[in-house]
Amino acid sequence: MIALIKGLLRGDAEEIARWLTEFDARRTAHCALLILGGCGIYGATIGIWRAPLQAASTAAKFPLLIFLTCAGNAFLNGMLAQLLGSRLSFRQTSFAILMSFATAAIVLGALSPITFFVILNAPPLGSSRAIMGHSVTLLMHVGLIAYAGVIGNRRLFRLLERMSGSRDTARRVLVSWLAGNLLLGAQLAWVLRPFIGSPQIPVQFFRDEPLRGNFYEAVWNALTHLIS
Repeated sequence: MIALIKGLLRGDAEEIARWLTEFDARRTAHCALLILGGCGIYGATIGIWRAPLQAASTAAKFPLLIFLTCAGNAFLNGMLAQLLGSRLSFRQTSFAILMSFATAAIVLGALSPITFFVILNAPPLGSSRAIMGHSVTLLMHVGLIAYAGVIGNRRLFRLLERMSGSRDTARRVLVSWLAGNLLLGAQLAWVLRPFIGSPQIPVQFFRDEPLRGNFYEAVWNALTHLIS
């Protein structure tokens, strides 16, 4: 596990390429455990602003969101990798995506103490500025999760360059993976909401109308609350 974490954080192309060619079920399980641990801890800091029950709910749902995004993008990203000339097989692409999410989970887990401190100092629930507190919390987490996702994929850039033999091909594959993760992950997060929990709505595991609205509308509303 420690060797896996070091290899992922360094983005060691030679080591990761060996992992891709020598399938190891234990390594796959370790990546899944890293996602469960890192995203579970970070998820608790997302929901703690609303209530301890929301923190527990989000700690369970956030790793689920990551696994669903990984599974949903496995076929699409595998196809894009083939079309763009990376020479990665579908199995290798799927494992590479899992490793990128495991890297992102490590980053998010490391950021959890910072986000918890920010939440402690955000306008609390029940105050006259609760809507602002919700908006600040939402935008902070969107930014940090996007950052961790970029870091997770960026650590695979040298691997893609090594496998494809072309820096331009590696860049195209990386951008296509980032776009797929962003679009699918964002909308899945909307369907699985709430993660933070709205001040006006009781704590729920899922919303009654999960398909109503969209993620981008929620982010826009949060921005308008801050600047208006």
